[in-house]
Amino acid sequence: MECDMSQAFQEELTCLICLNCLTDPVTIRCGHSFCGPCLCLSWEDIERPAQCPVCREPSQQKDLRTDHLLKELVSIARQDSLRKCLSSEENLCVTHKETKRIFCQEDRILLCQLCSNSEEHESHTLCSIEAAVEEQREILREQMTHLWKKIQENQRNLTEERRTVLAWMGYVFLHEVMIRTEYRKLHPILFEEEKQNIKNLKNESQWILEKLRKSEAMMVQKRNQLRDTYQKLVAMYHGTHLELLQDLGEILTRSESVQRCMPQPVKPALSAKPITGLIHRFNHYRVNISLETIIMIHYKMSLFNYVKRLSFKHHLQDTSVNSDEAYYVSWGTQRFSYGKHYWKLDATDSWDWAIGICKDSQLIRCGPLIELKDMFLLVFVKDRDHYSLLTTSPSLTHYVEIPLGKVGVFLDCDLGSVSFFNVDKNSLIWRYPAGSFNFPVRPFFSARCI
Repeated sequence: MECDMSQAFQEELTCLICLNCLTDPVTIRCGHSFCGPCLCLSWEDIERPAQCPVCREPSQQKDLRTDHLLKELVSIARQDSLRKCLSSEENLCVTHKETKRIFCQEDRILLCQLCSNSEEHESHTLCSIEAAVEEQREILREQMTHLWKKIQENQRNLTEERRTVLAWMGYVFLHEVMIRTEYRKLHPILFEEEKQNIKNLKNESQWILEKLRKSEAMMVQKRNQLRDTYQKLVAMYHGTHLELLQDLGEILTRSESVQRCMPQPVKPALSAKPITGLIHRFNHYRVNISLETIIMIHYKMSLFNYVKRLSFKHHLQDTSVNSDEAYYVSWGTQRFSYGKHYWKLDATDSWDWAIGICKDSQLIRCGPLIELKDMFLLVFVKDRDHYSLLTTSPSLTHYVEIPLGKVGVFLDCDLGSVSFFNVDKNSLIWRYPAGSFNFPVRPFFSARCI
């Protein structure tokens, strides 16, 4: 009867994915319990909503938390297993016929009391088997936790790289169309220059695409290495107590080695392609703008916080930035409803900035910039080593060289379009398509206070 109860108890503490004793157990809504890492691995390549591996009930849980009651029961079960192991005949000292209850850390062997008192082990570090097993299991568990975090990091990077590859191919096509259109507007005599620049653009974009795909392949290879090592750690964790005490060193060394040199996502960017006469043409529509400015302290309400969430996702360190970080918002005193107008703004001393136009009737009433509706902006944001260049309405990430000096803005009210230029490079960054707006607008500029 006692044996049957023990077996039933053990079954309740078994992960239904790896069929081993639960490690960092989690219980999902349907009531089934699994090792946390086993469940995450099984869900990794499945489209949401994820399902329970046993009953197939959908699960919306994203933040899986350890079931501490189950974790404590697992610990009790392991202690009982160790006691049974120590009381077995296999654990008797051949020489002294006593139970081996002492572990020698130098020789990594089990000893009975009399063996531990011998001159051979006099200077060695000795401890009880219970303490040694618990210590080694904790070391292994910590290593599994570190490795699991690396697996998750690599998967996020791989997902980001694959998304970038798809976005890159579409973006290059749009950029090429814009360049061709701009050349044709300038002068037919530039046709040969256009053909050479488009050829250079294609060569550069193809080289970057190959670099992206090579990076993706390296991430897949690293994912396989990480998973293979993790499975070996799991096997060791669920192995016999003797294996855990004797063979831990080699697998830990391998685990630490495979975690080094994690491949990072490529940050593709086309070099700024100069277009002869581009800025000179727009200078014919040059206007001087004056700006009204207010200081905003509420960082959480700013458009930069929104854009950072959109751009960096898991890279973003902390969106609850200190409340004393201020941003200033400026809008033009002039209102434009017809004609063509060009102006320049200097973004040299800012790492968070937004340049463009906004709907005349919306901005002043909007207060803190929560919404980007009817705002046509070029936005540059940075968080630690990560940076991004986007346009709004709709949000689109750009893969071009970051303008480090003046940014030119060309507004064509008759077409309902606005364009952005890298003035120092004499190159086009982006042009909103014709018909993007049909209402009066004002110049807009916002940046982080230095």
